[in-house]
Amino acid sequence: MPTLMIQGTTSDAGKSTVVAALCRWLRNQGVSVAPFKPQNMALNSAVTTDGGEIGRSTALQALACGIEPHSDMNPVLLKPQSDRGAQVILRGQVYGNMDAVDYHGFKASAREAVMAAWESLSARYDVVIAEGAGSPAEINLRENDIANMGFAEAADCPVLLVGDIDRGGVFAQLVGTLELVSASERERIRAFVINRFRGDPALLDSGLEWLHRHTGTPVAGVLPFVQGLVLDAEDSIGRTGTAAGTDALQVVVPALPRMSNHNDFDPLRLHPRVALHFVGPDQTPPPADLIILPGSKSTRTDLAWLRDQGWERVLHRHLRYGGHVLGICGGYQMLGHSVADPDGLESAPGTTPGLGLLALETRLIPGKQLRQVSGTVEPEGAPLTGYEIHNGITTGSDLARPLVRLGDRADGAVSADGQVAGCYVHGLFDAPEAANALLARAGLAVGDAVDYQQHREQELDRLGDLVAAHLDTRLLAELLHIR
Repeated sequence: MPTLMIQGTTSDAGKSTVVAALCRWLRNQGVSVAPFKPQNMALNSAVTTDGGEIGRSTALQALACGIEPHSDMNPVLLKPQSDRGAQVILRGQVYGNMDAVDYHGFKASAREAVMAAWESLSARYDVVIAEGAGSPAEINLRENDIANMGFAEAADCPVLLVGDIDRGGVFAQLVGTLELVSASERERIRAFVINRFRGDPALLDSGLEWLHRHTGTPVAGVLPFVQGLVLDAEDSIGRTGTAAGTDALQVVVPALPRMSNHNDFDPLRLHPRVALHFVGPDQTPPPADLIILPGSKSTRTDLAWLRDQGWERVLHRHLRYGGHVLGICGGYQMLGHSVADPDGLESAPGTTPGLGLLALETRLIPGKQLRQVSGTVEPEGAPLTGYEIHNGITTGSDLARPLVRLGDRADGAVSADGQVAGCYVHGLFDAPEAANALLARAGLAVGDAVDYQQHREQELDRLGDLVAAHLDTRLLAELLHIR
């Protein structure tokens, strides 16, 4: 079962990007390859072909492999609902809610799901590229570990350790990690990868030579900092994007504490005529043409946060001056008159008054809706593709004016004056025709939206080329037993 695991010295060392790059390089070599992330904690997720849910970055890696995402690729997904608790997704389906202490005790059971999923993938593909989470040197998390070395030891696979030189201290990161893992784990780390280097690589030569002499571990290569890379993030809100002109459409998004699937906004980040602004806590929202309320993993809690931050007043003033508002998934639920959670699926049981901008009511019920969808933005008939990940049933008179039509059913609602709209579909801006239609309603006359699916493919090709140009592909082939 040829498996190579990519681990990092820190969170955000670039593990997800390196895995995607390796997957695209292998696919270009004609190798049948699949990504695998034993455990992930993220609020950005994707719907799989088998009706499950996995981390968004793993779904992107599946695209790099040229295959459809499957729940086996990310058997444990933790979606934080508070600072201490998360929803546990096991092999694509909701298992339950746990706090950190309960989950720590559950990891031994989760390991069975992890190994079963890995074995299933290994039976279907020639090579598996696995991704760790955080760092393997987290002393307090080593017991029953399934995210890093615990999996690597169980699967008996080699490890590449990635360090981020852009942050500084990369040699300390790599050497320190080796010092903190066990002897058998240290032997498992077969090479280092230095990521995000800016400048002349010759300046690193003396450091790389020292690192090899000091640790006995070779450096498989130095990957350059990739300017302008925009790809689906695992969790953090990216900052890279195309600079928009002074006449750009101003789009503002409140950065909710439990915001989910913020990759919905990546196509807007790339739009040459859109200026996208995420507004965090205690920040003053800039003037906007369009305010978008994003998805949320804890809708009622984030709705309370919006009120505490003064967004209710901001929204009403924005609408009085002719602005537009769009809600996606949880943000769509917030636009109605109420959000009820009688069973405490996301937080304490109860009902929270909504913003009252659409004549709707939402009731959260057990049974998460997970589906990939395609359809049109109405009434323009602009084609769209996307996915749904949500709890809840929404009812109300404004449903008579749906925002989108998905085959034989309608979804979403539009206010009578056309200024407020929302729906459950994620990925609304991925298809350029749908993005152009939605942005035109907010006042953008010129349709220059990018084809985000095509953009993803181009960026993945860039990453695959970096592997071929900057990594020791002979070593990679040796570790994976491929020619």
